Amino acid sequence: MAEISATSFPSSSSASLALRSSLNEHSKCVSVLLISDMVQQVIMEMSIDICLCAGSLRCQNVASLRTISLFQELSVKRSQLSGNAHVPLTRGSKSQAIRAVLSGDGQTVVSADSKEAGLRGKLKKVVLAYSGGLDTSVIVPWLKENYGCEVVCFTADVGQGIKELEGLEQKAKASGASQLVVKDLTEEFVKDYIFPCLRAGAIYERKYLLGTSMARPVIAKAMVDVAAEVGADAVRFELTFFSLNPELKVVAPWREWEIQGREDAIEYAKKHNVPVPVTKKSIYSRDRNLWHLSHEGDILEDPANEPKKDMYMMSVDPEDAPDQPEYIEIGIESGLPVALNGKALSPATLLSELNTIGGKHGIGRIDMVENRLVGMKSRGVYETPGGTILFAAVQELESLTLDRESIQVKDSLALKYAEMVYAGRWFDPLKESMDAFMEKLTEKTTGSVTLKLYKGSVSVTGRKSPNSLYRQDISSFEGSEIYNQADAAGFIRLYGLPMRVRAMLEKGI
Repeated sequence: MAEISATSFPSSSSASLALRSSLNEHSKCVSVLLISDMVQQVIMEMSIDICLCAGSLRCQNVASLRTISLFQELSVKRSQLSGNAHVPLTRGSKSQAIRAVLSGDGQTVVSADSKEAGLRGKLKKVVLAYSGGLDTSVIVPWLKENYGCEVVCFTADVGQGIKELEGLEQKAKASGASQLVVKDLTEEFVKDYIFPCLRAGAIYERKYLLGTSMARPVIAKAMVDVAAEVGADAVRFELTFFSLNPELKVVAPWREWEIQGREDAIEYAKKHNVPVPVTKKSIYSRDRNLWHLSHEGDILEDPANEPKKDMYMMSVDPEDAPDQPEYIEIGIESGLPVALNGKALSPATLLSELNTIGGKHGIGRIDMVENRLVGMKSRGVYETPGGTILFAAVQELESLTLDRESIQVKDSLALKYAEMVYAGRWFDPLKESMDAFMEKLTEKTTGSVTLKLYKGSVSVTGRKSPNSLYRQDISSFEGSEIYNQADAAGFIRLYGLPMRVRAMLEKGI
């Protein structure tokens, strides 16, 4: 290995010959302070691999400097070299990557392979959560254009339906992706993400059952694994990756690009020959998984507009639902649903069947204006048929198994729990601690609930539990040895004492 340490070379043929001679003879040290055009040319002609390090910084993977553009970047940074900077020179494969570390803070300035950097810099490989919709379809060419990177699309099967997965690989590659990785996460999604939220009673701003918010962490967790498998150095998600792998870079196109709306995105897609599933005449932003289907955009952007009847996809209009009600029974163990009409089912299968049943009766339609994390308000319409049924069942059973104080504390924590999930803080220690609390509090919430489904409504018609705190012999209006109506007199006098004292004060008594 030849080594160059600090001084300067004039741009002359004699200096060029001296450098060539020194390198060919493998001399230990050739003095260089400024990487002049002449030195660049010599190194390029000899196909020498180079890694520049400043001070005590560690050299990273190195490779051939074969383009003038890379040398120009190095020349801009050359004034930052200080002290006894060394440039080890080794021969190697032309296909390797180059990384030049030129500043004392260790920040990578150049990271490129044989391809040129993009308009905004260079990344090696990015894993993109890909749905095949407008946004993700446009992001693929945008990443390649702006970061010169390879894009690996990742699709998580979280129950969005076979139709949404059909032709996805061809669409991803047509958009410019190198490959599409698909993983079935349906059971994990329901068991480890939906059910904990269900047990906690997490509902955001009185209505939203967190369908998209719950799916993001399970997708992000799988993306970390995929990034490791394919050797990616960047991903497109944020808070979750800070918890799971803080070394991954995060790319957030929507904070960088000039695309201002969905019509701009469609134009960008057309310009880059990217197939997209929407037109300017019918623009809805949809997100679907086994828990829900959300609708945003188009006429929904005006909160005064009623949603169109043909927009809904998971549920029939309640007006068109069957004229006869349907009764179902949900079996629950330790706060989690386990059976439908006496038949034990896996979490994903149970939810899927309830979606079908609930959708048939027009259950679970929500139209709301919500507060986004960044402060703006947004209008969305959600279809959550199975989830709406399960929330009604679990909360009703808790009325038997939890005392008053427990219900009040649980409900107050459920608000914070929902906010954290909505904000993407699934792996936050506080949220995980609340999970432990909810699991302990609901360990006796076992039993079953009978529900009546009819034209968009869910009514509870019965509930039972072996751990019920309800005692008919105590609650009965008939005589009881345990509870004597006369006992209430003294309690009421004491309980109402503050109100009585205030009234006496106001009346001057």
